[in-house]
Amino acid sequence: MTDGNLTSTEESVLEKIESEDVDFLRLQFTDILGTVKNVSVPARQAEKAFTEGIYFDGSSIEGFVRIQESDMRLKPDPETFAILPWRNDEDSAAARMICDVYDTSTGEPFEGDPRYVLKNALERAKEMGYTVNAAPEPEFFLFEEDEEGRATTKTNDAGGYFDLAPKDLASDVRRDIIYGLESMGFEVEASHHEVAEGQHEINFEYDDALTTADNVGTFRTVVRAIAAQHDYHATFMPKPIPKINGSGMHTHLSLFTEDGENAFHDSDDEFDLSDTAHSFLAGILEHAPAITAVANPTVNSYKRLVPGYEAPVYVAWSDRNRSALIRKPAARVPAASRVELRSPDPSCNPYLAIAVMIHAGLNGIENDLECPDPVRENIYEFDEHKREEYGIDTLPSNLGEAVDALEEDEAIYSALGEHVGPKFVEAKRQEFEEYLIDVSQWELDRYLETF
Repeated sequence: MTDGNLTSTEESVLEKIESEDVDFLRLQFTDILGTVKNVSVPARQAEKAFTEGIYFDGSSIEGFVRIQESDMRLKPDPETFAILPWRNDEDSAAARMICDVYDTSTGEPFEGDPRYVLKNALERAKEMGYTVNAAPEPEFFLFEEDEEGRATTKTNDAGGYFDLAPKDLASDVRRDIIYGLESMGFEVEASHHEVAEGQHEINFEYDDALTTADNVGTFRTVVRAIAAQHDYHATFMPKPIPKINGSGMHTHLSLFTEDGENAFHDSDDEFDLSDTAHSFLAGILEHAPAITAVANPTVNSYKRLVPGYEAPVYVAWSDRNRSALIRKPAARVPAASRVELRSPDPSCNPYLAIAVMIHAGLNGIENDLECPDPVRENIYEFDEHKREEYGIDTLPSNLGEAVDALEEDEAIYSALGEHVGPKFVEAKRQEFEEYLIDVSQWELDRYLETF
């Protein structure tokens, strides 16, 4: 029985917990760096979680709060309830809900919660008359484990793009991952082997931007867990193996009006893009360097963002080729008109990355930015002179440059909020500084015996 203060959705969750014999709940949230955290509670605490929240020590979470400001509260979103696709035994199940984080001292949403940062971006879009849809394409590698269960960088196959068995030996793993995702409510559109050996992609259907960001975190968790059941290590590290393609997370974006029309579509335009879409696209191009710090947030991200491995490094857009930063994919119907940002990688915090993309695009609309002409040639084949002739800039070449660009871009930096912005920059500067003073194996191999 409930106390009557629950919503119908919350009551439905309680009924599912009982009917599915759920004994534990994982209350999940994401820290500033994009790591999924969870507090596990007995399922009998579900009603209390809805009505009162679950308290935790925020000072133990990267980038959250100081010791003297440590008490935080998790409020689960009942719309995110899902049974986990692995059971501890035959008689019970575990489930998860994604939570919003609240500041106990004020009772207000915690400004350092990445989900709150994305909600602010969506609220801005709503005030402008739009809802936002997003669809990511996260890629990952499957590696064998050593005898002690530790990850190696040895791939389990020699497959390539869209290969079949016997070259693609991971089709059974992808199948089980898809079953697991579908059991948690995902609409999986396709799965295939990617270009590099051991690299894979599973595409799920677009959704509203908040649900999509939630889904990215869930996706990474499910992929890792089911891969481990097959004795493989799944990694979303952007570039785990040198001299082959890295893993990206191309992200498709579109705006819809209050009456459900795609604000990006205009059949009278040469590219079937509306003025709104052109300005949104121009906004992303304008703020691309700052976005890169958030969408490509690790030192390793910039080993992927180099010419020659299909990763975009040139700030331009195209309706025909994939060498540009933004692509306008073909759309079968008006509702499918969208733009695809190709630079993000799956190590990013999806809430923050999608938030800054939205803010950049909305800035373009608000400022009526003029979109440059598309570049239909292969930019990878341009020399520096030709790129200058076309006015094509390049993305930051390392994490340090990207963080500088973020701090210098007031619109994007402020979009992260007064808490997340400084904490994110502090963490990423520290990461880059640690990288600069480290001595790599490459340096030892090249110089130790030479000098």
